[in-house]
Amino acid sequence: MTNRLKTEIEEELLEVEEPKVREKAPAAPSFFTNLFLKGAISKEAATEALPFVIFLAFLGMMYIGNRHTAENNIRKIDKLSKEVKELSWDFKTLKADLMFRSKESEVMKRVDTLLGLKVSIEPPIKLTVNQP
Repeated sequence: MTNRLKTEIEEELLEVEEPKVREKAPAAPSFFTNLFLKGAISKEAATEALPFVIFLAFLGMMYIGNRHTAENNIRKIDKLSKEVKELSWDFKTLKADLMFRSKESEVMKRVDTLLGLKVSIEPPIKLTVNQP
């Protein structure tokens, strides 16, 4: 038994002094490497699909541009609708003011103060013309 124990101690000392160098396992190829080199998509297939990819990119840019244009139009519509509301309020205010100023009593007051004309109390006279 002593020999066996002695050999185990020697082996442990060797392992401590010179640890075993573990070799790295070869790195597993990535998904994209497998996909393009070994998988369904090869360099030739990717090259053939390039026009379609460019077309999809163009459609994406058109979609983004259309979205920006639509948002700008919505902003303009909102701005114009606010302006229309303000102009409508101005119109209604001016119309009410005009209706007030064109009442007979208001016209009489203004004519009396500005021109000095008074409303006649006598009824109008009817003139008749005899024709020969």
